Order: sequence, then structure tokens, then C-alpha cells
Amino acid sequence: MESALYDIDAGVAVITLNNPSVNGLGLDLRRALVALLERAHEDDSVRAVVLIGSDRAFSGGADVKEFGTPKSSQEPNLLTVIRAVENAAKPVVAAIAGACMGGGLELALGCHFRVARADAQIALPEVKLGILPGAGGTQRLPRLVGLDTALNMIVSGNAVPAAKLKDTALFDAIVDDDLRKSAVDFARKVAQEQRPLKRVRDIRISDPYGEPYLQFARNTVAATARHFPAPLKCVEAVAAAYFKPFDEGMKIEREAFLWLLATPESRALRHAFLGERAAAKIPDVPADTPLRRIERVSVIGAGTMGAGIAMNFLNAGIPVVLLEMKQEALERGLAGIRKNYENSMKKGKLSQQQLDQRMALLQPTLSYADIGGTDLVIEAVFEDMGVKEQVFRQLDEVMKPGAILASNTSTLDMNRIASFTRRPQDVVGLHFFSPANVMKLLEVVRAEQTAKDVLATVMQLAKTIRKVAVVSGVCDGFIGNRMLKYYRNQANELLEEGASPQQIDRALEKWGMAMGPFRMGDLAGLDIGWSIRKRLYAENPGMKKSVIADRLCEMGRFGQKTGKGWYRYEPGKRDALPDPQVEEIIAAARAEAGITPRKVSDEEIVERCIFALVNEGARILEEGIAQRASDIDMVYLHGYGFPAHRGGPMLYAETVGLPAVVDKMRRFAAQPGGDAAFWTPAPSLVCLARSGESFN
Repeated sequence: MESALYDIDAGVAVITLNNPSVNGLGLDLRRALVALLERAHEDDSVRAVVLIGSDRAFSGGADVKEFGTPKSSQEPNLLTVIRAVENAAKPVVAAIAGACMGGGLELALGCHFRVARADAQIALPEVKLGILPGAGGTQRLPRLVGLDTALNMIVSGNAVPAAKLKDTALFDAIVDDDLRKSAVDFARKVAQEQRPLKRVRDIRISDPYGEPYLQFARNTVAATARHFPAPLKCVEAVAAAYFKPFDEGMKIEREAFLWLLATPESRALRHAFLGERAAAKIPDVPADTPLRRIERVSVIGAGTMGAGIAMNFLNAGIPVVLLEMKQEALERGLAGIRKNYENSMKKGKLSQQQLDQRMALLQPTLSYADIGGTDLVIEAVFEDMGVKEQVFRQLDEVMKPGAILASNTSTLDMNRIASFTRRPQDVVGLHFFSPANVMKLLEVVRAEQTAKDVLATVMQLAKTIRKVAVVSGVCDGFIGNRMLKYYRNQANELLEEGASPQQIDRALEKWGMAMGPFRMGDLAGLDIGWSIRKRLYAENPGMKKSVIADRLCEMGRFGQKTGKGWYRYEPGKRDALPDPQVEEIIAAARAEAGITPRKVSDEEIVERCIFALVNEGARILEEGIAQRASDIDMVYLHGYGFPAHRGGPMLYAETVGLPAVVDKMRRFAAQPGGDAAFWTPAPSLVCLARSGESFN
């Protein structure tokens, strides 16, 4: 397939970018652009050139398939292509529809003129990968749209519809009709105009308040960027466009780009970008696997989780039947959904019309008979195998043939759940994370007999409802909660040894976790973990008990919902306040165990909790529960508040160095009272550390 197509239309050479799906500027396309520009230059019958993409995308920027390969920088690189466009003797017009982002926008900025559809999406999103535009974006965009607009676009990385930029010099024409015809007509017209051709690089930024504005921007971005260096570098690069000649600004931009590219923060964000895309691929499920039609969904359970799950589908325009056993619980669930939408409306995120449309898609019911005709059913009932069995045996009776039967279980054996039906091939785990209408992660649990078309269907459905789906095999807790158990175990051990809940939470939050383990437990509800622990105690009689956590639950301290947990909470507030009663419980448990509390450093807290995640993650990979290390990282980035600038537990271990991680684990095992069995490094971790290889 040719990367770019060439034809002549009424004396205008039309070069069509042809690298599906978003015209990524890969090496083949870059070579083709340079060659076809030269062809147009040498043809005396050609008066002007139009660069055009597809309706979906002018160009989405760099070709993701070339990330991390020599091709990404091989000549002609993007800078070379843009120079060829900018220095062309004949006018070059960019005809823009769909996505015009990153390098694609930088290419358009290098053209002499730009014609766009009103709904085209314009962005320089590089900051979301921890870098900045590296082919002149920070120098050319401010010259066309002004400092304020350019800086907001570059620092946020967010897309803006072309229509919103119609009053700037970015576009020479905004059109609603045939883009190609409009661009060709425009090109023929400008070909007759006086030379020299205008170049964006030659424009001087005129802004009498530029200097104080840029200082304000520096202060604002420095206060909000926190762990990420890219936003502040963006400000400095845009400032160079204001203060410096174009070539000097380009040099500053390029140096910043290369410096950011080597930072661990950029590595983490690029890892997440590629990891999300990798997670969607299942090795033994072909991309062309036929999908089952999902036109109506039913959800069993109208509690917080069930209501949140239902909202995901309502938001996507998919009708939902919401089943509860009691009218009071059903009405409470409906009221909760409406309240969530009303809160969004108050914040300006939703209109009254949208609220009404979504609520109209929701059918409440107290009868299983009303859900039988739906294409997918998701149960969100109490986390108990006996309860799940009752539900799935009922579903087996009422659901139509070919319907997908899904469980929202967070820990239970999906193979057993599937065995409660006569159609185990139709059963899959869909583990949403609370609050389900907000959290991006969806763990897709593949049971032994789950059909491939079921997997393919729910993975595609996850995209529809804007979730990051990660496939997990069957084990207790799957990927996320299985690892979380060991993270929490270490937090509990550190508590017994001398740290306080406040110190442990504070240390991990300072390191970057969205919430420490004890605050997170209070938010989620301590009774959930207690229920799981009691089941595990029964299944594993020799298992060490979490004495302090169990005692809190025995006292009815279940967290924020009861006003007391690891912390105490004032009515109507969520501030976690230290509680002397908890301190007494901890002290008593230490005394009973014969433990003399010691001083624990914040560094030890972080290393033990995070390396516990890493070690169990390595075992999960060994067992094939996760398909790849980056899948584990996606689970923790999108479901557990792991800091984005660290890229997930497995990438973080690589950043630290796997030999150093193994050494630390062995040191923890050797500490007085250390748990040697717990801190035995996973065999694959030791192997990788010795060989110098990595997870990813």
C-alpha cells in the first residue's frame, strides 16, 4: 500500500496521506511526502499543492508503531519534512479534517496556508507523554493564535475544535462543505497572488503584556505540575517564541524535547500510553473475531456498585434494565443515579436534556423475567459464593441463548461461578472499580471455558464505555486485589512494628499514591476486606491473622460510612482524624504479640509496600494470570491510584533496577523478625535481575 497518493486537480497537486488509521507520520509516509513535494515542484503544470488526509484524520502525529525504534528519527525526520514544505516554491495548503494532532499539527503549521473543517480536532498532546512538541509546535503556534491560547493548548495537551480557533490566524478558511474541493479552489486562488509566500516562522508575536503573562504562567504551572517537568518546559519553550528569534527558539525547543525524552516521568507516561493499547490485545483471540451484538444490558443489584455500573452504559446510550429484589433498594438506587447526574449538571458537565435522555434509557424492575431478553447481564450482588450461585442458576434459566453472563466479583473463583450454569462458555468476569462510573479500570476475568467471541465482545464494549480493560486469569483476587493483599499485609506489619496509620499513609501519599492504604480502606469500607479475610481464614487455617484490622471491624468500625475506621470522621465531612481508641488497639495488639515498637523510616514504608506489589506481580506473570507486565501496571495506574509519573509497580521496579529490588527484598528477609518466606524473590525476578533483562 502506498503511504501517500498523488493526483492533479485543475493545476493543483493533491497529496493524500494514506497511512491508516490516523495517518501516523511514519518513515514511509515521511519519505513519500518529500518525494511527492519534489515531484510537484518539478511539474510546470502544477501551480500549488494541497496536503490532505482522511475524514478521520489529517494526521494524528507520530506513528505509534515506530515508538522506540530507529525509524522514529531516521531521515527524513519530521523536521526535514516540515522544512521541505515551508521552503517550497509553490504554495502548500493543509486541508484539515478529523484529528490534527502532535506532529500532524506541526506539519500543518509548516504549510503556507490552512483550510479546515469546523469540527476538526486540533491539539499538541505531547505533554501527556511527558514531552513537548519537538518539530516547531511551541514556536509556530504562538505566532498564529497568541501566547495565551497557544500556552493553554500546549500545557494541557487537550484538543480544541477548529471552529473555536476561527478568529485566529491559524486557519485561512473554515469550511463545512467538500473539504478537498474547497482546499483546491483556495490553492488555485493563492497561487495567483504575489510572492514571497508567507511563512509562520517569519511572524513576530506582538503582545504588550507578554512578559508578565509568561511569568504568571511560570508560577501557575510550577505550582500545579507537581511531579511532571514537561509543563514548565512547555512554558519556557513558548517564552522563547516570544523573546527569541525563530531559529534560537527552535534550538531551545529541541533541547527541551530531548531532555524530557530521557526523564523517568516521560518514560512512565509513554509506557502507560503504549500499555493501554497493548492491554486490548489478547494473543489467542484474533482481531477479526466476530462480536456478539450488545444492544441492551441488565444489571443485578442497585447498590453503589450496581448503580455505578449501570451509569457507564447509560452514558454510552445503551439501555439498561436494573434489577433489585426489594422496591426500597430499587428506589434508593434510582435516586442515587439521578443525584449523580444532577451533581454533574450543577458542575456544567451535563445538560437537563442529557440527564433526561439517560434516565429514560433506564428500566427498573423487581422481576428476573424483565432481563431475559437483554444481551449482557452483570451481577453486582454481595461478594459471597452462595449468593452468586443463586443468581447464576437463576440467570441460566431466564437469559436468552447467546447472552453474556458476567460477574462483578472482585476475588471469587470465576470457574466455579461459570459451573453454576449450563453455558460456561458465555460466562466472564467484569470487575468494575468503585466508584464504577468514575474509575477507568475494568478487569476482564477469563474463566477456563470463556468463549473467544465473549472476550472480544467485552473488550470492545469496554472501549464503548471508556474503560481501560485488562484481561486476568482466575485466581483469588485476580491481578489487582491479589497484589493489594500483600501491599496491605506489609502496611499491617509496619503498623505492628512501630509505625502509625498516619505515618504509613503520609509516606505513601508523599511518594505519589493517590491515597494511603488505611485511608483507602476507610473509603472503600473495612467490612469488605474483613469478609474476604474471614473466608481466607476458613480456607487456610494456618494463615496469619490481621489482628488489628479484625478488631476494628469487630467493634463496628467500618470506615467513613460508620464514622469510624482507622480514623474517625466528623458528620458530613471526610477529613481523616487520628483516633486515640485506634492507638490503644494497636498498642494492645503489639503488647499481646510481645512486640517492642521501633522507629520506622518513611523510606522503609515505601519500599516494603511497593516491592511487595512487585514481587507478587512477578509471580502473577509466572503463573500466566496476567498476559504482560504492562497489563499489571495498567491495573495499578487506572484502578489503585498508583502515581502516573512512576508508570506502575513493574516499570517502577525497572527504574530502580531489578538487582537493587532483589537485594532489598533479601535485606528485609534478614531483618530481626523479618518474614523470610514472604520476602523470597519470585524466581523470574531473580532471573531477570541476573541477566540484566527487564519485565517490559
